[in-house]
This record gives sequence, structure tokens and C-alpha cells, in this order.
Amino acid sequence: MTTTLITGANKGLGLETARRLVEVGHTVYLGARDAQRGVAAAGRIGARPLLIDVNCDASVLAAAELVRDQVGHLDVLVNNAGVIGAVRPAGEVTAGDMLTVYDTNVFGVVRVMRAFLGLLEAAAAPVVVNVSSGLGSLAVTADPVGHASVVPVWVPALAYGSAKAALNMVTAQYAHAYPTIRINSVDPGHTATDLNGHTGAQSVEEGAEIIVRMAVIGPDGPTGGYFAATGPVPW
Repeated sequence: MTTTLITGANKGLGLETARRLVEVGHTVYLGARDAQRGVAAAGRIGARPLLIDVNCDASVLAAAELVRDQVGHLDVLVNNAGVIGAVRPAGEVTAGDMLTVYDTNVFGVVRVMRAFLGLLEAAAAPVVVNVSSGLGSLAVTADPVGHASVVPVWVPALAYGSAKAALNMVTAQYAHAYPTIRINSVDPGHTATDLNGHTGAQSVEEGAEIIVRMAVIGPDGPTGGYFAATGPVPW
């Protein structure tokens, strides 16, 4: 039995990823910070609801304890929970704006990793997928026109883009520290979700493709990388 946890999975990319992994036989813990929405979403796709708020240490630790008691290991962790935060000109962004975005998109991942590392290490071939963005690529940000084939849509978003860049470094650091775990960042692309007011050009089915692909890579797959559906994304 492959046991998988997906954070922020009651809608959008998280829910579609959960649905696809349930289809291929994973026992999926569908993570949500709202218990009622989590139960409803899990029921629709045959997943297990898991109350987890990545902004809260106690909530994350309680979720890890529940999975430990029920299963004793975790094969796949998808750190999907994320927020876009305030999108305004760089000069108008406040430290508070940055903290709000970083607390979910970066610190939330660290909270979950710290709580679930023991369960991942108890698995035979553990995998972690961190849902990043092409907006977190320093190379693309430095030359968005030159990298348009990699990231077709680039927008200036100081808080969100820098948080995803930080997440990429978090990915690389964890991959270095835990070589027995396959740990990668992925860029789903500009996908129509609540995060962007459903303005994305891709469907959630298209956006979830790279997340699902990297969730099932197995022990011989890459680690410490940054991937989109079309291939590697430049750091």
C-alpha cells in the first residue's frame, strides 16, 4: 500500500492530484485546514480526510501523529498548500505581505517536512514533491522573454515569486540532507485555480500532470531537481 499525503488538497491542483493518485491505487490522505471541506472533498474521490493547517505547528504535529498511529510510514508527501498573497507593485509590498506568503509557501513546508520526516524515512522509497512555480526561477525572472518557452506567462509578484524561489532552495537543501528521499520542486504552469481567479490557461488536469508524474518516480528517480511537464526548469 502506497500512502500519500497532499496538503491543501480540498480543491484545485491538490484535489486533482489526489484524485489521480487514488485512481492508481494510493491511499491518499487529503489534507485540508477546513475539516468540513476536507471531509466532503475526500468523500468525492475515495481519499482519507486529514485536518492539517500548515501555518500551525500543533495542527501539523497532530496530523503526523494520526498518520503514524494509523499507518506508521509515509511513502509520498506532496507539499501543495500555497497562497498568492498581495499582488501589487514591488514598492508597495510590505514586510507583513511577505510574511503572510512565506508562512504558508515556505515555513509551512518546513513545518510539514520536520513533522513527517520520520514517517518518510520509515518508507521503502519515499518521495517528496514541493509544488513551486516558474515565477520562482531566478533565471526566468532575469530573462522572462528568453525563457518564454519554459515559462510562457511571467508576472512580477515580489512576495509570491520570492517565496517560491526560497522553496526551491528548501527543496535543494532537503535533497542534499536526505539522499534516500527523492525530493523535487515542480512547476505546474499557469493553471486555472482559485489562486489566480481561474485566469490560468491550463486546466487542473493539465497542471496536475507534473505533480503526479513526480509523485510516482520511485527510488531511481531524480532528486534535488526543478521540473515542469516539458522538462527541467532553470533555477
